Parts: sequence; C-alpha cells; structure tokens
Amino acid sequence: MPRRCRWVPLDDPPYLAYHDEEWGVPVYDDRHLFEMLTLEGAQAGLSWRTILYKREGYRQAFAGFDPPAVARFTAARVERLLADPSIVRNRLKVESTVANARAVVALTDQGSTLQELLWGFVGGSPKGNRWREQGDVPAETAESRAMSKELKRRGFRFVGPTVCYAFMQATGLVNDHVTTCFRHRQVTATS
Repeated sequence: MPRRCRWVPLDDPPYLAYHDEEWGVPVYDDRHLFEMLTLEGAQAGLSWRTILYKREGYRQAFAGFDPPAVARFTAARVERLLADPSIVRNRLKVESTVANARAVVALTDQGSTLQELLWGFVGGSPKGNRWREQGDVPAETAESRAMSKELKRRGFRFVGPTVCYAFMQATGLVNDHVTTCFRHRQVTATS
C-alpha cells in the first residue's frame, strides 16, 4: 500500500479516493473553485468526512454550483434549503453560499474571474511545499490571510484565513501533501 498523508482514513474508500485523486490537484475552473470554497466554508466546525458525504447533496441543492443560478436564490429558496437533510442546515452557511455566488457574479461583471482572483495569491502557479510531517503544515499562511481579507472586502463570507488555507490545499494552490506521501511527487509533476 502506498504511503499517504496521515490524515487520510484508510478504511474510508470515498475519503481515500478524495485524497488520492483530487486533494491538492490544481483547479482552474470557476465553478469547481466556487464549489470548493462553499464546501470548505461549510466544513467550519465540522469534519471533512461530514462534508464529503454530503457533497452530492450540495451539488443538487446549489444548482451544480453555477454562481449565476445560486446568486438568484430567494429567501424562500434559502428557507427550503434549511429543511434539506442532504446539506448542513446552518442558516449562516447557506446564506453565505448565496452571498458568495453574488460576489462571484459581481467579480465577473467587473471583467475578472474567480480563478484570476484566487490564483493571484500564489502568483498564478501552485506553491510547492515540502512538509516532512503533518504537524509541520500550518493552519494558515500570509497568503491565506491576504486571500481572506480580500474575499471579505468583496462580500464573501465564511472565508477566514483557516478556511482559505484549507481551500488552497484542496484546490492545489499549494501542494501540502507531505513529502512521504506518494501524491506529493505526482501532484508536483502535474503542476
């Protein structure tokens, strides 16, 4: 069996697949970036397993993470979502997804993209870290603090520095697979 980051539960096939196939791989698609920003915000105070197992529910509830569609959600639609057990039924988190979609649309209306904004915090290409142990990986960085500040300025919610750093890890803005993990070299090679 290949060596992996220690946080991966080896007895959980969906979680294992997420680590082995998705986590840390650079993402440039605005819809996928919006999805991951939503999911990382939804995770705040919860386990990633909870969110991972509700991911399909989120995709259904939030129009496949199409920002213009989500931006049009009404208060009545939010109320219906708060009764949907396939997502985390936290009012602030649900409302933040709608607010974030509106912020993405505003960004697009200004002639930019979510990709351009987010990847700008790492100079446009993945930052390759070389952590030996899981304990070496920080919870936030100067880049995630700058991202958080700018996203909040633009009206995004649930985007604190720790959420932003988890997002950066998940979407490959940084490669935080530890050097002993088989994915570290693979992700570095594809970046």
